[in-house]
Amino acid sequence: MSAKDDMTIHPVEHDRWDDLEEAFGDNGGCEGCWCMYWRVPSGPEYDRMRGEPARAEFSRLVREDEVPGLLAYRDGRPVGWCAVAPRPAYVRLRRSRTLRPDEPDDSGVWAVPCFYIKNEHRRSGVADHLLAAAVRHAERHGAHTLEAYPTDAGHRRYSAGELHMGTVDLFTRHGFTETERPSPGRVIVRRDLG
Repeated sequence: MSAKDDMTIHPVEHDRWDDLEEAFGDNGGCEGCWCMYWRVPSGPEYDRMRGEPARAEFSRLVREDEVPGLLAYRDGRPVGWCAVAPRPAYVRLRRSRTLRPDEPDDSGVWAVPCFYIKNEHRRSGVADHLLAAAVRHAERHGAHTLEAYPTDAGHRRYSAGELHMGTVDLFTRHGFTETERPSPGRVIVRRDLG
């Protein structure tokens, strides 16, 4: 993170929907996801909703005053996104073979399941700013723990798309510790918030 960055972070509320659309671009973030992957229970259901149905459902969440995450702005333009919410909002975690939580209904545990950074702003500190803000946001809203599922980027070379859940290095820089390693490249990290 650079002190010279003109970076601001804001929760995504209904008045920021147009900015979220700008940040996600025509492709809805990553391949029409609209950050719905973890919010639906199954792969087939997610496959049916990618693209416009996912955009419509995500828009509905925002219109109904759910704050599904944070937007990063650089010089006043939206450049990145971080999902952060109580872990029970991410229903697909319950069915994950590798990431299934022991206590899936504990709303005091929040999760950061993904990031989306516009191509031209990657590797410029946007994810660091977003994660620092996600920690503060979760604390302000009563979370006792923040959890994430980053990639161990030291394991092999990954494409930018494969790093949408963040990297272990990113999370350890922000005080998260590894709690489990369900596969060689996937790690569960946590940070106690209070």
